[in-house]
Amino acid sequence: MKVLILDDERAMHTIMKQMLARVEGIERVECFLEPAEAVEYARKEAVDVAFIDIKIGRENGLQAAAQLRALAGGLDIVFVTSHKEYALESFETYPLDYIVKPISRSRLEQTIARAFERRAQNAADKQAEPRLQVRALGGLEISGVQGGRVRWISRKSAELFAYLLLCRGQFVAKGRIIEDIFLEMPIKNAEIYMNTAVYQLRKALTPLGMKAIVQSANEQYRLEMREVAVDFVHFEEQVNQWNRGADSRAELDEGIALEQQYTGALFEDNAYQWCAAEQYRLEQLYMSFAKRLARELAEHRRYEQAVIVLRRILALAELDEEANLLLLHAYREQKDRLALQAHLRHYADLYEQQLGLPLPVEATSFMIL
Repeated sequence: MKVLILDDERAMHTIMKQMLARVEGIERVECFLEPAEAVEYARKEAVDVAFIDIKIGRENGLQAAAQLRALAGGLDIVFVTSHKEYALESFETYPLDYIVKPISRSRLEQTIARAFERRAQNAADKQAEPRLQVRALGGLEISGVQGGRVRWISRKSAELFAYLLLCRGQFVAKGRIIEDIFLEMPIKNAEIYMNTAVYQLRKALTPLGMKAIVQSANEQYRLEMREVAVDFVHFEEQVNQWNRGADSRAELDEGIALEQQYTGALFEDNAYQWCAAEQYRLEQLYMSFAKRLARELAEHRRYEQAVIVLRRILALAELDEEANLLLLHAYREQKDRLALQAHLRHYADLYEQQLGLPLPVEATSFMIL
């Protein structure tokens, strides 16, 4: 297991490395004082577990955690801090654990054991045959692999499923769920509605034989993900693999097929406030991947396909400068004068109307064919 430590105290680096050196299965430990250095390292090297201090000088370790999560969805994040007040906020990045300083060796070993257990479980999950298909990009639709769809009994039971789905198999405290989903209700009513939503969710899953995947223990709830195939989880895994390089025609074709799997924002029109951060993260993952794919397609002179991808990007972010310049370049290389001029006018109008600015210099260079 490869471990990353992000803390602005060198003494913590020494203490953590000494304790981790005694834990079996730890292959490498890399320490960083600055978030940017840790993120840059994770771009190039595989990391299994990241121990992150929430307060790093004047910077916020929560932001670094979100960046690291965007690079590797399977990364386990452990917050190590003396600032207890950040505990709830930290759970937006779905950490494996939250440890308050000072750290004992036994507490650290317990966390590492959980990380190993989770990896073993993930490996087992990948080998299991899925019985439930979940489409969460562009909406929320649940169906059995043998046919049939989940018919939601209530909106809250559907929202509860989406919430637990986003936690990717981790247990979540009942109080946390109530705070996020039933916030507008008095606490007594919220607890009743929470219990009702759990019952309704299990009942909705019963016709597909999946009632048991909603598990509870000690006032905590989770989804058993072993037999569930989730589109956004698969999409993220495939993007991370494809990002290793697209050097052949076959790899580019795989990239095109993968780009088409992003069928919309996470849960789309369902206004779940608690998933806003994850919606944004997945959209940025798609944008980064799609722009790289478009660049690769253009480099291989596959301009027609690059144009299709770039138009999809601009439907999400119409002022994205890189995507607009790539699209103008593709039109120019295709010698499509009409499309080039039309998009230049459209781009100029957007800049004037929304920003009150003239076109960037890079874009004006396309005015001359």
